[in-house]
Amino acid sequence: MKFGRVLMILSSLLLPMAAHAASWDVGPPVGAKAPALHAVDLKGAPVSVRKLSGKNGLVLVFFRSAKWCPYCQKQLIDMKDAPAPLAARGYKLAALSYDPTEVLAQFTEKREIPYPLLSDLGSVTIDAWKLRDTRYKPESFAWGVPYASIYVISPKGVVTAKLAEEDYKVRPPLSAILSTIDGLPKGR
Repeated sequence: MKFGRVLMILSSLLLPMAAHAASWDVGPPVGAKAPALHAVDLKGAPVSVRKLSGKNGLVLVFFRSAKWCPYCQKQLIDMKDAPAPLAARGYKLAALSYDPTEVLAQFTEKREIPYPLLSDLGSVTIDAWKLRDTRYKPESFAWGVPYASIYVISPKGVVTAKLAEEDYKVRPPLSAILSTIDGLPKGR
């Protein structure tokens, strides 16, 4: 009887948290056409989902800043090993922030980042994707940062999956991204 009570208490505590976690849904919905990218690579050249995609698509990471966000810096470094397992699945990886190209180039060189970091000056892409973090106001240095989130996009530009946590300090690990991709229907 005690075990049943413990389960009931745990359920009453965990179910509301699970429901809350599931409700964090930012950016374009799965199945929607992804908004265009208005970002540039480190050389200042415009990019597109099609140009960045592998045979099966693109994993696009929106992050706050490589300059001042330690959670973003850790995420970008942790993703250094991602290109190989993603390529084995037919995907490429890119990450986008409001940082200027100079900041991204310095971080890429210092941390030996093997995938493209993209600059979205003015947060045009971030706004088009409806990802601007509204906790920051125009007078803040963080005005224009996106909600930290990850999108899996088909080569045709359709969002096939997304991963996001409400707490910007929590980032889905590579294993979660790979599991999500492995769980997608083939030919998507």
